[in-house]
Amino acid sequence: MPEMRFHIRWPDGTREACYAPSLVIKEHLAVGQDYPVAEFVALSRLALGIASARVRARYGFPCGRAEAQLARIEETARRQAPGTVYVESFEV
Repeated sequence: MPEMRFHIRWPDGTREACYAPSLVIKEHLAVGQDYPVAEFVALSRLALGIASARVRARYGFPCGRAEAQLARIEETARRQAPGTVYVESFEV
């Protein structure tokens, strides 16, 4: 399974490189797009959940790194003022 990173910018200007255990994130987020924080969290939850399920199907256990990444996204989102998350790039 190819791992990837998706680089984002939070509403407060903080940049973050996020981990995904599969390329499925590309089906849910687009480079150059702004997403309201709540939508970004929901899309990340969906994509990382699918990716973790793919790891479970292949190896018999979910992807702990994907689950940890989602927890970081959710925690950071709680601290953000209203605004948008900008998807800067994908890195495979």
